[in-house]
Amino acid sequence: MHCGLCLPTCPTYDATKLERNSPRGRIALMRAIADDRLEPTKTFADEMYFCLGCLACMTACPAGVNYAELFEHARAEAETSGVLNSPRRSLIRAFTLRWLFMDLNRLQLVGKALQLWQQLGLRTAVRKSGVLRLLPKRLRELEAMTPTVNASFSAELIAPVTAPSGSARYRVAMLTGCAQDLIFSDVNRDTVEVLARNGCEVITPPEQNCCGSLHAHNGEWELAQRLARKNLDQFPPERFDAIITNAGGCGSHLKHYAKLLADDPVYLPRAQAWDLKVKDIHEWLAQIGVAAPGTGQPAQTVTYHESCHLCHGQKISQQPRRILQAIPGVNLVELPEATWCCGSAGIYNLTQPEMAGQLLERKVDHILTTGATVVATGNPGCLLQVINGLKSRGVGIRVAHPVTLLAEAYRRS
Repeated sequence: MHCGLCLPTCPTYDATKLERNSPRGRIALMRAIADDRLEPTKTFADEMYFCLGCLACMTACPAGVNYAELFEHARAEAETSGVLNSPRRSLIRAFTLRWLFMDLNRLQLVGKALQLWQQLGLRTAVRKSGVLRLLPKRLRELEAMTPTVNASFSAELIAPVTAPSGSARYRVAMLTGCAQDLIFSDVNRDTVEVLARNGCEVITPPEQNCCGSLHAHNGEWELAQRLARKNLDQFPPERFDAIITNAGGCGSHLKHYAKLLADDPVYLPRAQAWDLKVKDIHEWLAQIGVAAPGTGQPAQTVTYHESCHLCHGQKISQQPRRILQAIPGVNLVELPEATWCCGSAGIYNLTQPEMAGQLLERKVDHILTTGATVVATGNPGCLLQVINGLKSRGVGIRVAHPVTLLAEAYRRS
């Protein structure tokens, strides 16, 4: 397919106007390598990682080209070829992808160290001392982006089994995630509370595994498969009416375990059942019918930023809006370019800071035009990115997950 209808929707092509920075250009590179007309090179690999993976091109494509699958395999090809290898890069990937995110107990250990650093006031003291000015610019930027780790992780806030607030209509599993567990464990707690208030018995095992999206999106196909098998073992899909995720990026990956494990005859049948059971929280609430909170809620002007993998990857766009509109007192104002990427894109803001910064500035500019007091978005990466963007402008607009706003309204009721 060569029509180019995807080009105007691609943030990197919009910024550079270079064909190679577009979905069409990238697919041409992939095909040339697949047809043995080109060898994988560093230029090819750099281009695959310059792509945000926002999947806006898939929404625009009239032919239904599965760019998400092509993109993941192209990055895997880049890693297999070794054209990006360097001692520093190999060390970072070994620490993060192969060690830290393969066992979330290790991630929580790092989280507890950050908790201590922040709670003892050491971070504040270092920032006030001025010593950070001695660091290179990029390290100063990364330090400023360091998130505040919640005082409690999900297992400390959520019981392994949460009974519904009335008769049980459904039995669901709750996935607590990786970054979500460390930085937004309160969103996990709110999600479980909302599910319980809507007739769900919620099963939340205290020790869980990464979904594998970080690995699949960064060319580590075998590690992603290993994590998928762990999740299938921990959450047998036949035991639940739904398997709930509240992170747009994770959900987009979680719904495609069958493709990930297509060559595994043992796990494939279970993966096919799993794909049908995984539901984003907004999708599930819209499906079962969300109970409206009581009246007398405070007035709030809310705008909604769409997580790329929620709207383009999972095709979930209206459901979060319906949940927000179900909250009395909420005035929902549409955000210009709501589906345009904020620049978070997994770890894109860490690996491609210049382009990510441009996209964040564009997003914040649009948010400020709405007059909103709250920005709602359904993905932890987007939450953190927009929080940092507004903070850098000195703007006191709240950023929250839609399910948190719903949970707060229930509590006030």
